[in-house]
Amino acid sequence: MAIIEIEKGSGFCFGVTTAIRKAEEELNKSGHLYCLGDIVHNTAEVDRLASSGLETITHEQLEELHDVKVLLRAHGEPPETYETARRNNIEIIDATCPVVLKLQQRIHTTYHNGCKPEAQIVIYGKRGHAEVLGLVGQTQGRATVIENIGEIDNIDYSRDIYLYSQTTKSVQEFQHIVEEIKRRVQPGVTFRSVDTICRSVANRIPQIRQFAAQHELILFVSGAKSSNGRILFAECKDANPESYLISSEVDIDPAWLEGKERIGICGATSTPRWLMQQVKDAVQHIIETKPEVQQGC
Repeated sequence: MAIIEIEKGSGFCFGVTTAIRKAEEELNKSGHLYCLGDIVHNTAEVDRLASSGLETITHEQLEELHDVKVLLRAHGEPPETYETARRNNIEIIDATCPVVLKLQQRIHTTYHNGCKPEAQIVIYGKRGHAEVLGLVGQTQGRATVIENIGEIDNIDYSRDIYLYSQTTKSVQEFQHIVEEIKRRVQPGVTFRSVDTICRSVANRIPQIRQFAAQHELILFVSGAKSSNGRILFAECKDANPESYLISSEVDIDPAWLEGKERIGICGATSTPRWLMQQVKDAVQHIIETKPEVQQGC
């Protein structure tokens, strides 16, 4: 019988866990709560909380609300969101991750007090990502966002540069970007980089690579919107080519399981443990109900 294991480090990070706890506490009291954007980049978990009364809204809808409670998720928000809440008498339940909040404060301080007016704030992150929008908002929308090392041509190397990173990005690529900027920066120009990548996420990489290498097959469970999920799945795939990205048990191809004795299940920091357990149960069921091979006469 095949051994099926869920990687012990997989599942919600501290920030997501806190946001969901705060949502559930309010829902248990009132039965309804607004959340600005998906509380987590996982459709199954969003649907679970929606069934308990969590209503996801957009920034446009926030402008129309008055005298209600709104949860801000772990990704954080720009200053404009807090101003809208103040103006509309909205009570904010702030679940911004402490790591993200500290990063926002650093960027805000640098932009408003710590650099020359012509200096550039550069953020290594995914353009349009909720966390990155909150970071750019600390600079009145003037920060430069680069998604990868191929975009560093967008930086002006004749002006001071202050580099920060989205908390869930790759440590290795961040360091490559730092070295390349150092190589290009012009004499007399100030360049400062601050590694703001969350170590609870970054430290997952060696753990998940080791787990992937120990199994014949990896089922990586993640929502399509999860930036962290894409990074961790790429690491799994590199460590074990027999790795497959799925959103739930319905994506499992029984052919993947053929002849596999050690099957591993893991996920992103936005993947709930209960969903990975459902995947494990589904794999077990497929294996146990597989028809026996008919023997010839």
